[in-house]
Amino acid sequence: MSLFERYLTVWVGLCIVAGIALGRFAPGIAESLDAMAITVDGAPVVSIPIALCLFFMMYPIMVKIDFHEVVRAGKAIRPVGLTLFVNWAVKPFTMYAIASFFLGSLFLGLIGPDAVDLVKMPLGKDLAVGDTYGSGTVVLVDGVRMLEVPLWRSYLAGCILLGIAPCTAMVLVWGYLSKGNDGHTLVMVAINSLTMLLLFGFLGGFLLGVGRLPVPWQALLLSIGVYVALPLAAGYASRKWIIAHKGEAWFREKFLHFLTPVTVTALLVTLVILFSLKGDTIVQNPLTILWIAVPLFVQTVTVFALGYALAKVLRLSYENAAPTAMIGASNHFEVAIATAAMLYGLSSGAALATVVGVLIEVPLMLMLVRFCLATQGWFGRSR
Repeated sequence: MSLFERYLTVWVGLCIVAGIALGRFAPGIAESLDAMAITVDGAPVVSIPIALCLFFMMYPIMVKIDFHEVVRAGKAIRPVGLTLFVNWAVKPFTMYAIASFFLGSLFLGLIGPDAVDLVKMPLGKDLAVGDTYGSGTVVLVDGVRMLEVPLWRSYLAGCILLGIAPCTAMVLVWGYLSKGNDGHTLVMVAINSLTMLLLFGFLGGFLLGVGRLPVPWQALLLSIGVYVALPLAAGYASRKWIIAHKGEAWFREKFLHFLTPVTVTALLVTLVILFSLKGDTIVQNPLTILWIAVPLFVQTVTVFALGYALAKVLRLSYENAAPTAMIGASNHFEVAIATAAMLYGLSSGAALATVVGVLIEVPLMLMLVRFCLATQGWFGRSR
């Protein structure tokens, strides 16, 4: 784990401070960045700065995927099956339930039952001022139609997007530190990236609709195409070309080493942009971060505990059990951040919630790594 990655929480904190300062002292810069977008029917759909940042976040992850290993991983039925079950049949729904309880009930009085958030108009919807859509009402803000929704539901939407985007490539670091099976971890990162192409839009459309923040299906599918499929295709094509012309040794020892800091750097730039637009909200109510962080913490620990316990029941070796639980606990925050920005806007509560996911990810996952190392004796070893 490089110095850069080891102190990711520190860099995240510094970028939050830098973003807040930028928003307060140079608001025109942040607003100009937010205005750079690809529009459909006059509605901003894809933020160009976020799309560029996310491409450079995702490409180093995708280029590592060996599709031959993905195929061979199908032979390991129990660890692969358990990982997919926890990630896609359990995690999205526990996230919805836990976040709804904390944000919509327990913390509602603290967030403000009457507090509202302004989010982008839904893609493809031609709604008039005063129309309702889900739990929101169309209002006119500086000549632009926006959807006014309860603030807690906007935070809930961001949590949902984290819940349906499992397993970032940082899991490779957590698996390594916990002395897990690196091969299994890499393969499951690849399989989850591919599974996300199929299920992210479906589950997102369903759960956001249940949360009364419905999003047109085409918007989620577009986000997957721009933020997952494009870097996946670029990673596959460039990996194949580089190995054919330079050899696999050069690819692993030189090219991947060069890419190591790219993902985190792009993520940090994204955070500066996001917090430049949320600075006033945080300064006025810094406890907002805490209200969002608590359900995310509970969700992460719950999913990890379930995965770890089921791995014990299925008699997996420790080397497979540790990364299996880690994969379920982690969030693909790069995709969640970009999708929230595209669907609801950079300045939305949903985007802020996904950023809080980044803020707590590193220290929380390091805590779980230590727990795994302390409980190795609960499992057998690989033969």
